[in-house]
Amino acid sequence: MGLRDDAPALALRGIAMAQLGDFARARLLVKLAARKFGAREAVARARCVVAEAEIALAARELAWPAKSLDNARATLELHGDRANAAHARYLGIRRLLLLGRLDEAEAALAQLDASKAPPALRAIHELALAGIAMRRLQAKSAQAALERAVQAARAARIPALMAEVAGVAQLLRAPAARLIVRGTGRLLSLEELEKFLASDVLVVDACRYLVRDGGHEVRLSRRPVLFTLARALAEAWPGDATRGALVARAFRARAADESYRARLRVELGRLRAVLRKLAALNATPHGFELVPRHAKEVVVLAQPAEEEYAEVLALLADGQSWSSSALALALRTSQRSVQRALDSLAANGKVEALGRGRARRWTMPPMPGIATSLLLSTSLAGD
Repeated sequence: MGLRDDAPALALRGIAMAQLGDFARARLLVKLAARKFGAREAVARARCVVAEAEIALAARELAWPAKSLDNARATLELHGDRANAAHARYLGIRRLLLLGRLDEAEAALAQLDASKAPPALRAIHELALAGIAMRRLQAKSAQAALERAVQAARAARIPALMAEVAGVAQLLRAPAARLIVRGTGRLLSLEELEKFLASDVLVVDACRYLVRDGGHEVRLSRRPVLFTLARALAEAWPGDATRGALVARAFRARAADESYRARLRVELGRLRAVLRKLAALNATPHGFELVPRHAKEVVVLAQPAEEEYAEVLALLADGQSWSSSALALALRTSQRSVQRALDSLAANGKVEALGRGRARRWTMPPMPGIATSLLLSTSLAGD
């Protein structure tokens, strides 16, 4: 088989290379197999496209053309290969999850009826539901989906799938965030966090860069200075934050001279405008204070372990190898910014590079006991 270069042999060797972790070679072989299958072998060619997409997903190559996968899925459905067509749909959904496009992933899942699907696909369906629920801080929904995933994985009798479900269940029990209240911080599980957010509190969310109060929220991910000021005021609550402390946090300045004080007044005016429905910003003799309009408590929600480039580390903590381009897509930032972060982390020994040039990938050991983003991955499925 290793000496043959016909399409079926190339496809089988590609699957074998993928299972061995040689994703670059596996993708090349599967792509060659797809080209060698003739025009009359549309189903085989479509299956190769689906296999190539799964290899790309496992290698965290998220820029592969989703339209090609959709075309392959349509071909499989047309020829009655419903199992592989459904598998193609789940690959697209998993890609959306990795990119953080939760609404699109949820809409795609709603179109699928997994009740009559094979056990393995039912397990993947429930894992996707759990992933969405975890990202939206819905612990009860995530737990229910995981219980259904456990049953489906046991019925499928696939050890790798059962291990994956168990790993996700462990993440659900691990600390998901750090809560800072009146200067004191403590770790919270996702279930504890969901209960806390349902209470009457004003939350400055440093995980998603927003301020929320009940059903209202203000996103500040594109306004980092305003968010920094909001967090500094929330950490000082119920007291005030001095002008010097606010200048140091927001502008990284050592001294609050008149120019920085003027800039601080401008930025606080902007923050006051965007938070007008949630809180007031009042001047005090020494600085400014945050006064919630409806909530009885002000808290800060931070990542379990805060450090520079924490978002990059959260993605790499799944134990998979990522390309810098895939990280940039998932974080919605430039590849140059991601590369600078990776170079800095590598210099401190926190990440390591594998390969060279366009084949270079970045990885790190999983973070024990800390819940990071749920990153689904399954073994390459055969026909």
